[in-house]
Amino acid sequence: MATINVTDDGFQKDVLDSDKPVLVDFWAEWCGPCKMIAPALEELSEEMADQVTIAKMDIMENTGVPGQMGVQSIPYLVLFKNGEPAAQMRGAAPKGQLKQWLESAL
Repeated sequence: MATINVTDDGFQKDVLDSDKPVLVDFWAEWCGPCKMIAPALEELSEEMADQVTIAKMDIMENTGVPGQMGVQSIPYLVLFKNGEPAAQMRGAAPKGQLKQWLESAL
């Protein structure tokens, strides 16, 4: 399963009400580090599809949820479990490190 795009309007349904954990990548088109981790997140979304959904939220197009969550720097990854933030990571990291962090948080 490839990453999904999530919006302010769909956040409740796609993330908070999800039956399985959802990792949300808060990003923007102009963010270099965000672009650097995008391929790794795509690969992880395929490799870990049975364990987690990986979603991307463009903070320039969707300002409500990032504002409520106090997103101040990107990339900002938040893992939601049972509708609640369970783990977070700021900044870019190599795929192996992202996967290790994600597995330990699940």
